[in-house]
Amino acid sequence: MKKTTLVVLALGCAVAGSALLPGGIVDGGLLVTEAQAIVGRPLTPVSYAGVARRTTRRVIVATSIYVPAPPPTATIVVIEGTTLYQSGTTYYQKSGDQYVVVNVQ
Repeated sequence: MKKTTLVVLALGCAVAGSALLPGGIVDGGLLVTEAQAIVGRPLTPVSYAGVARRTTRRVIVATSIYVPAPPPTATIVVIEGTTLYQSGTTYYQKSGDQYVVVNVQ
């Protein structure tokens, strides 16, 4: 290798190495010792509770079973903003003039 090539390569390694260290070329360096998430930035959760809430969503899946009305003992529940009728472990959702049995996962 030529001497100039070695000098340029060594200079490039020195610049890249100093950029990785705290206080290097990039403010704070590229290696950080603590999380620096800014609330409001894309993909940063506001709180741990928010993360848990977003990862435990419930899904409502309609079946092919229709009934004219839910049982009289059914109570009204709201899941993910959807009004359902619950009787025991069975959920019903209004669909036109009848009710469809839904699975809540």
